[in-house]
Amino acid sequence: MCGRYASNRSPATLAGDFGAVDATGDDAPGADHNIAPTKPVLSVVQRHPMDSDGNRDPSRSERSVRVMRWGLVPKWVKDPATGSQMINARAETVTEKPSFRGAIRYYRCLLPADGWYEWKRDETPKQPYFITPRDGSGLAMAGIWATRRDPELPAEAPPLVTCAVLTTAAVGELAGVHERMPMVLPSSTWSHWLDPDVGDVDELLGPPSTELVEGLELRPVSRAVNNVRNNGAGLTERVEAS
Repeated sequence: MCGRYASNRSPATLAGDFGAVDATGDDAPGADHNIAPTKPVLSVVQRHPMDSDGNRDPSRSERSVRVMRWGLVPKWVKDPATGSQMINARAETVTEKPSFRGAIRYYRCLLPADGWYEWKRDETPKQPYFITPRDGSGLAMAGIWATRRDPELPAEAPPLVTCAVLTTAAVGELAGVHERMPMVLPSSTWSHWLDPDVGDVDELLGPPSTELVEGLELRPVSRAVNNVRNNGAGLTERVEAS
């Protein structure tokens, strides 16, 4: 985990939910009930704004909703295709791994989701589940991001901006489906996680609270989600587990 999730709220809605501005422009992806690696996704970041000369204003920061590609591609990687292999980063080792340790200090984000999919390990064929808030609200997965410029493209070409989901040990009944889960952050921690002037977030790099997990529904869903070409709201609807 996390290898597939759903995100169906518009950038404008997310901007309101996260106290951000919509900076997606014409690049925003539409509602997606079956997000897979390398797809464009919506993220929330907080950065110091830059003036026309490219100088950052350290006296203030701005939170915004942006578009990234799922699958981290560090700036030093030669082949961007490797991003499909780095969709997740383990919270336990993210501060140590060369591919992630810079991002966890300086480039953290939130990845809004309606929920994520998981497949039960000991079932054949494996039963997919959709894990989502019981009250119908959304959730925020902790993420890291990176910017890479292609040296073969003109300097004014837009960079490739990519991200990865942080994962942690599963809690409660979720552990019965898979031993890992995304690091879901409660709203009380969003400001600290996103603060561009905070380099140490070690106290947040742990499993979510039991209370948070108890607010999640473990919902059996159709095996149609197994195929990344399938999409639509029906993928997240409850079915009888078989």
